[in-house]
Amino acid sequence: MTEYGRGQGSEPWHPEDPLYGDDGWGGQQAQGPQSPYGGQPQHYPQQPQQQYGDWGDGGQSGYGQGQQQYQGYDQQYYAGQGHQQYQGQQTYDQGRQQYQGQQQTYDQGGWGAGQQVQYTDPSDPYGQQTASYGDGGPDYYGTPDAYPPPEPPSRRQAEPEPPRTDWDPGPDQGEHAFFAGGGDDDEDDDDGRAGSKGRGGKKPKKRRSGCACLVLVTIFAGGVGGVGYFGWQFYQDRFGAAPDYAGDGNGEQVTVVIPKGAGGYVIGQKLKEAGVVQSVDAFVSAQQSNDKGKTIQDGVYTLQKQMSAASAVELMLSPKSRSNLIIAEGTRNTKVYELIDTRLGLSKGATAKVAKQNYKKLGLPSWALNHPNLKDPLEGFLYPSSYAVSKGQKPEAVLKDMVARANGTYEELGLEKKAKSLGLDGPWQLLTVASLVQAEGTSHDDFRKMAEVVYNRLKPNNPETYGSLEFDSTYNYVKNQSKIDLSIAELRKYNNPYNTYYIKGLPPGPIDNPGAEAIKGSIDPTHDGWYYFISLDGKTSKFTKTLAEHNKLVDEFNASRNKN
Repeated sequence: MTEYGRGQGSEPWHPEDPLYGDDGWGGQQAQGPQSPYGGQPQHYPQQPQQQYGDWGDGGQSGYGQGQQQYQGYDQQYYAGQGHQQYQGQQTYDQGRQQYQGQQQTYDQGGWGAGQQVQYTDPSDPYGQQTASYGDGGPDYYGTPDAYPPPEPPSRRQAEPEPPRTDWDPGPDQGEHAFFAGGGDDDEDDDDGRAGSKGRGGKKPKKRRSGCACLVLVTIFAGGVGGVGYFGWQFYQDRFGAAPDYAGDGNGEQVTVVIPKGAGGYVIGQKLKEAGVVQSVDAFVSAQQSNDKGKTIQDGVYTLQKQMSAASAVELMLSPKSRSNLIIAEGTRNTKVYELIDTRLGLSKGATAKVAKQNYKKLGLPSWALNHPNLKDPLEGFLYPSSYAVSKGQKPEAVLKDMVARANGTYEELGLEKKAKSLGLDGPWQLLTVASLVQAEGTSHDDFRKMAEVVYNRLKPNNPETYGSLEFDSTYNYVKNQSKIDLSIAELRKYNNPYNTYYIKGLPPGPIDNPGAEAIKGSIDPTHDGWYYFISLDGKTSKFTKTLAEHNKLVDEFNASRNKN
């Protein structure tokens, strides 16, 4: 007799099991065996007795000497636990299985009377089980329980489909179909699953189309070739030499404009677009390999197509390749306009007309606008430098570039900040002083002394000129000339705001386009007391503090000219 808990056949497996009613454990009492189909018990006629002989364990079966009876009870299989239960009812209580409803007796071995069967928690199917086979635990495969008798056909349930461990994707699908082989072998397939050709039958041979295999091989080869090609391209891009032409060019000339501030990569792009070099990387490498490569400036270059990168660098470093528009220091606007017309292939006066009509739209700073009596509002803002000007450009674009260059330079040199400290009204007057210094000085060494001459003469009460500048350059500017043999009588009677022999103080505005050195000299003049200057050789100037000293130099200059 096996006893569990408080009696036989009255213990619920779980207090919420719908098969039981209320009792003392959880308020539920067994309601009798119920069928999972509709909640009613199922009854079956008694089964004929079956006899089973020896199970191969060396003794007799523990089921009444090889005889076991099944009378009105369902046969259940629990393969996951390795146990079978044949009872009038089944109950569950937190994963334990109990045999109730009748006494089970096993003769001559097997499970003895009164022996309790211990089960583990279903949530831990491996708990309390032996770690390995043969370590002293029960051997369920050596007992009759491991081989239950089959049910009659009328009560037999469909066998559960075993898990598939030999997945076959089918013919010509996946790795198995193509690489597993066996297409020429006859294999028996005892697959008993539903849908097979028949139990114990043979699966049909898998036939592989030679055309399909050829297509797959072709695709595979093409993929390998593609990977190889792109791998080679990647290697060439990363580690190989950059594509480059050989030689000094094919003789076809081409003009390339290099913008201001362009580095090696931008220059290389411009050259490649024009067909001069084959790749940007080749040019950058050649420029870096040349000691003077970094000195390549902006401008217009005349080169040839299909040049090696090294030869392109060499030619760009030579003055022969450059055809920029060069604006010299001290050049007046009238001359600049003529140069632009010639470079752009325009009629004479075209650029001057654009400048007169659109000067306010070209980027002048606010402090350069609205000054009266100006001959040219753009004077002083067509900054002397080298410009990349070629046919096809608009004069407005060229003028804007020059004004922008002037603005950047003046801001960098600090014209607005320095003007007040020099006793001037603003940067416009400082720019005007710089233009006078540029026009009268013969070298950069003269500029600081020349600036002092201007500032000393501008003082209203100075004992030498009493506020008059008396510079020949201002008169020449009005006349658009560059004469040096001017009579004092002629200079003093010409009434014009720019004529500093006729009016005192500064002219209305700049008289040319000063360079950076003249502006620097005007910002930082000497303080030696200079009032007068003269150039005896046209290359250098001599400065004096008094008129008497100056007249002596004039006589010397006239004497030298008469001898010649």
